[in-house]
Amino acid sequence: MPEPAKKTVSAFVKKPKTQEAVEGSSVVFEAQTEKRDAKVKWQCNSKDIVSGDKYTIAADGNQHSLTIKDVSKEDANTYAVIAASSKVKFELKVETKPAEGSDESSVEPTVQPVTSSTEPEQAEAPPAAAPSQEENSATAQDTLPADEAQPPDTRQDLTGLFTEKPQSGEVTVGENIMFVAKVNAESLLKKPTVKWFKGKWMDLASKSGKHLQLKETYDRSTKVYTFEMQIVDAKANFAGAYRCEVASRDKFDSCNFELTVHENQVLLFFYCFFSSSDGNEDSGELDFSGLLKKSHDPDVDVWNILSHAPASEFEKIAFQHGITDLRGMLKRLKKMKKEEKKSEAFLKKLDPAYQVSKGHKIKLAVEVANADVDVKWLKNGQEMHPTGRYIFESVGNMRYLTINNCSLADDAAYCCLIGEEKCTTELFVKEPPVNILKSLEDQMVMKGDRVEFVCEVSEEGANVKWEKDGVELTRDESFKYRFKKDGCKHVLIINEASKEDCGHYKVKTSGGDSMAELMLAIALDLGSISLALDQAVFKCEVSDETVRGTWYKNGVEVQPDARVNISHIGRIHKLTIDDVKPEDEADYTFVPDGHAFNLSAKLNFLDPPKIHLDCMGRTADSTIVVVAGNKLRLDVPITGDPAPTVVWIKGEKVITEENGRVHVETTKGHCIFTIEGAERQDEGVYSVIVRNPAGEDTAEINVKVVDVPDPPLAPKILSVGEDSCVVQWDPPQFDGGQPIIGYVVERKKLKSYRWMRLNFDPYTDTTFEAKRMIEGVLYEMRVYAVNSIGMSRHSPASQPFVPVAPTSEPLGLRVEDVSDTSISLKWRRPERIGSAELEGYGVEYCKEGTDEWIPAIEGLTDRTAMIVKGLTTGDKLQFRVRAYNMAGPSAPAILRPKIWLPRNLRQTLIKKVGDTVNVVIPFQGKPRPKVTWSKDGEVLSPQFASTRNSEVDTILFIRKTERKHSGKYDLQVQIENVEAMAAITLQIVGKNQDALEWKPPKDNGNCEIAGYNVQKADKKTMEWFTVFDQYRRTHCVVSDLIMGNEYFFRVFAINLVGFSPEPCCTKDSVFIPKTGIVYKPPSYKEHDFSTAPKFTHPLVNRSVIAGYNATLSCSVRGIPKPKVTWYKNKMDISQEAKYRMLSKQGVLTLEIRKPCPFDGGVYMCKAVNDFGEAIAECKLEVRSLLIYLNNSFFSQHERTSL
Repeated sequence: MPEPAKKTVSAFVKKPKTQEAVEGSSVVFEAQTEKRDAKVKWQCNSKDIVSGDKYTIAADGNQHSLTIKDVSKEDANTYAVIAASSKVKFELKVETKPAEGSDESSVEPTVQPVTSSTEPEQAEAPPAAAPSQEENSATAQDTLPADEAQPPDTRQDLTGLFTEKPQSGEVTVGENIMFVAKVNAESLLKKPTVKWFKGKWMDLASKSGKHLQLKETYDRSTKVYTFEMQIVDAKANFAGAYRCEVASRDKFDSCNFELTVHENQVLLFFYCFFSSSDGNEDSGELDFSGLLKKSHDPDVDVWNILSHAPASEFEKIAFQHGITDLRGMLKRLKKMKKEEKKSEAFLKKLDPAYQVSKGHKIKLAVEVANADVDVKWLKNGQEMHPTGRYIFESVGNMRYLTINNCSLADDAAYCCLIGEEKCTTELFVKEPPVNILKSLEDQMVMKGDRVEFVCEVSEEGANVKWEKDGVELTRDESFKYRFKKDGCKHVLIINEASKEDCGHYKVKTSGGDSMAELMLAIALDLGSISLALDQAVFKCEVSDETVRGTWYKNGVEVQPDARVNISHIGRIHKLTIDDVKPEDEADYTFVPDGHAFNLSAKLNFLDPPKIHLDCMGRTADSTIVVVAGNKLRLDVPITGDPAPTVVWIKGEKVITEENGRVHVETTKGHCIFTIEGAERQDEGVYSVIVRNPAGEDTAEINVKVVDVPDPPLAPKILSVGEDSCVVQWDPPQFDGGQPIIGYVVERKKLKSYRWMRLNFDPYTDTTFEAKRMIEGVLYEMRVYAVNSIGMSRHSPASQPFVPVAPTSEPLGLRVEDVSDTSISLKWRRPERIGSAELEGYGVEYCKEGTDEWIPAIEGLTDRTAMIVKGLTTGDKLQFRVRAYNMAGPSAPAILRPKIWLPRNLRQTLIKKVGDTVNVVIPFQGKPRPKVTWSKDGEVLSPQFASTRNSEVDTILFIRKTERKHSGKYDLQVQIENVEAMAAITLQIVGKNQDALEWKPPKDNGNCEIAGYNVQKADKKTMEWFTVFDQYRRTHCVVSDLIMGNEYFFRVFAINLVGFSPEPCCTKDSVFIPKTGIVYKPPSYKEHDFSTAPKFTHPLVNRSVIAGYNATLSCSVRGIPKPKVTWYKNKMDISQEAKYRMLSKQGVLTLEIRKPCPFDGGVYMCKAVNDFGEAIAECKLEVRSLLIYLNNSFFSQHERTSL
């Protein structure tokens, strides 16, 4: 069932309510806001209202009012009042001013119910479907307009496609009425579609006829569609609620209106008691479950009272118990009386209603009188079919409908139908409450910070409501609050928190709520103390720019002077000390004014530890590669005062000096890491940590140990041939730390000890075809894996195998004879048998529409003919024959049709225009094949050419050829899925000719035109010759023209007097083209000069003296031009100012300006283009001349170089 409405917290203390007013009177709506002087806005149909002659808006403190003067029927609309983020809707209902001396509302109905013999004749009308709960709440008084009978359609506010909506109307029985809707299609990408409904579900498109007419027009100038629905000869049961829906792609709009039908003598609700819509008892049924809740005594059965009361008391009882829809009430009573009749088809019907929770299962059951009868289940009038969710069961006289995993889409009306009799029920799906799984948490933030309140609910995509201090939060214009939904997680985001945002925030769901508090705190953050050479900087950040403070040194206020500078910019307070001296070493404190907070920092003269990794840097992006078995030694320079302690760690294990192969050593200014005989388990990330009282420094070194790969697994033989086999293997489990370059494959005879290598270059794939083997000999295969380090050990040998090939397919399979239950087949031996002996033939057949091949006999036959017996008459079968030897079956031979193309048709068949073509082509094939003739890809039509087919041949017949008959004709002969093709070429030749056409003269000389004289002239000579004389038609074809010449034509009109004074000449000459040969130059494939980079001259190891410029040179080639990058110890040095890179005509030069000993190392040049890459490396040694200086000077020189 629909989820009950949730009570929301509004900005209004008093809300305006829906009121009723009589035409010509005034009405006042009053509202009271929670806050004084709150800004309030009034709206009518989502449009703002301003004060004027019609409306008066007043405000006094928190009291607000809207006065509507001289009320008319046009004022019956939906109104709204808006304050802050709250919006309250209400309605104004306008009653027609009653005529003098009459008061229909107070008249007691005295008309007695009419007997069935006097019941009015049923009229043809569109059946009214069961109305929705909103329609049930509407009154049935004829005087109310349709806008009051329906709640406002919220979808109308989405797009507003209607430019004119259908209005409610009134009509007398027997009269006509038309409803009009207009849609502007100027902004629509697709033509709008309109549907008309009566009630909730009944589509009126299927009811067009005598009493209902639908019409659609389109005005191209205004681009407006007009849709009309006309009701002809209205009946009393046509009255009710209607709906018009318009849709265009993702846009949608709808409008509700009502039709009231007046009866001259009998009251409407009594008439409806004895009338129905086209015999359908369920059409127009109303659900009064919502109205009965308004009854003063919920234990009173109103329907029981009504069923036993006389008709004259119906109106009185209805109003006593809150029922306002009298028409629907009478229809319900009529149905109840009909249901009291004993059913012939049902022993037990469905209950009136069922309820189930969302996601649960429900089972509807009926008991039928006849156990063998079939029932139909309907949902909202549409027939249901069994699926995974809908299960139909029949057990004896019981019929069950089971609905699994119920959703909101299953909330509908269900019907069980047996012949013309049926029973109905309604299913209400109750949505489970949404619970909060993760509650909100209190947060304390600083001013300007971003705040996120996060909660998790039990259902994905559920709706929640956020409140602050009891007021609902919405998206305002400043985007102060943002709401985010991610599955079951809901987030409230507050950008730049301020003091006004402090308070209690609550999230509400249908199953509970959660509250958290937001608090704003002033925080101090002495963010950093930086020492740059002889300058010390203390920086403190507070949460508010207006906060001021004082700096203290050992408790004494710091006064600014020439060396000490105090600044305050925004939230940053800074203390700067220039030319730091030993007496500046002290405790410095910042105290903000008006706050009991302070933050201190101490200035010490310490040298923090530092790790100097030239090759790696602090981030350890590069990797040190060592070949398994070799020694790795890392000498890492470190600095710091006092001398730092060094710790080496791999993973979580600390490496000590006593460790065996892997050990560390610390000396003055250096820490040494050594791996003796590197193994695979030595690979990993090593961390070095140096610490002293001034701090610590950390660096990571990634060591990679590479080795030859593991051997592959034993290869598998996929297939064998006459002198070959296909072998496959899996890559090794460990590639040695380097990519696998390829594999080496070897083979040997089983009884031999000599392995023969089949490839000398590494083979990159894992599937290899070995050839040039001896058929009938046992072989074995094995594989090696190769990477850049070397070749692995060989894999285990494969299983022994023998190269042997199956035979070729049998030849000439054909059908000799066919009977009702047998077929006779014949074929010839295969063309190639091979070295293995032919074991026999296998015959199989397959039924049409299946893929299963069934053996015709058990085992094999050594004969080339067979009669297959025991077949079913009428079956369509496909046969195949395969030859078997030691290698297995051959390719199958299947029944194929064959075309015997005559020799004369294998060349182009040339005919003259007007000749007859009669081509006979024999073919063979059983059963009778399907023959198809086509020309240029299209099947021949009987008007173009005639074809005749028999069991043994086909005929192509053209009675009178024309030039259009030239071309290639394709013949297709098909038996089941097998076909044969043949083609013939037909060329129709004729003389060159040209067509002329003209119009009769405007003046015929007052006598009949006797004919025309047509003449031609060659452009070279311009001599005129008569082509036709006394020609009666106004068009002709001129023949016998010479190819390559140009002609002019003219025509004279002839009557009794003679030729016309002036001829009609062609404006341009006509050129008769020659049929020549067009020269097509040969096409040549462009040579691809693209190559991968390759160093033609590598880098050479060098030793230079410190302080003098040094250069490294190499040359490279590659197309397209490769991109060159220089590295030092695998670190990119392209952006370093110390280095200068040059490139000229493929010669690459790296210039090192005044190198020092620290510039020594491994230099690498890398060239890359789209086709590959190449690398050249060299070692550079920088020798120092200051070897005679003492240690202290060397240390200072080293620090200067750094």
